[in-house]
Amino acid sequence: MLQVPVKSISGEVVGQIEVAEALFAIPMNEAVVHQALLRQMANARRGTADTKTRSEISGGGRKPWRQKGTGRARQGSTRSPQWRHGGVVFGPHPRSYAQRMPKKMRRLALRCLLSDKLNQRQLVVVQELSPKEPKTKEMMGILKALGAGRTSLLVTAAPQANIVLSTRNLPKVKALPAPILNVVDLLNHETLIMTVDAVRAAENLWAAQAHSGGEQHDSQA
Repeated sequence: MLQVPVKSISGEVVGQIEVAEALFAIPMNEAVVHQALLRQMANARRGTADTKTRSEISGGGRKPWRQKGTGRARQGSTRSPQWRHGGVVFGPHPRSYAQRMPKKMRRLALRCLLSDKLNQRQLVVVQELSPKEPKTKEMMGILKALGAGRTSLLVTAAPQANIVLSTRNLPKVKALPAPILNVVDLLNHETLIMTVDAVRAAENLWAAQAHSGGEQHDSQA
């Protein structure tokens, strides 16, 4: 087991916790992380872009000019692709961009990134994050005391409305519960701040399965 210091919201070290090596001591697998990143970004695409072909554009029923004798190229319709306001030949149409990836690989990507945060000293474990009321100024003070970087990801065991409201006006700070921790947010934020309960929740979701091979439902992984 690995020992990780635990801080208070004032930035003082108040103790240590043991974290599972199956979650925080995994060697980086860049190929799996990259594939998981592409999958999540692709699955977030709506795929609603659409263009009209020549058969879907109104007008163009009449031949612009006669076939021969004008000296110009023959034309059959003003809705042809070469005409202004004509149809689009190979434009996009509604489609699904969804990609599939084995569940073990998705969870391996999360374990790799969590381990990398610990190795890079970008993981901060706090005793608790429970502001009495949502205040952006108070949250900024907490982040400064914890030595957070330019961008910070706050992870709690369960959704906490006060934390979400305190961070929503901070453009480079995001708060989310442990069960929906994902590859994109881990890569987009420099500092990962987790409560002790969030660490335990993450271990229950992903570390235990690394040993037993069992499956457990979670939305993102």
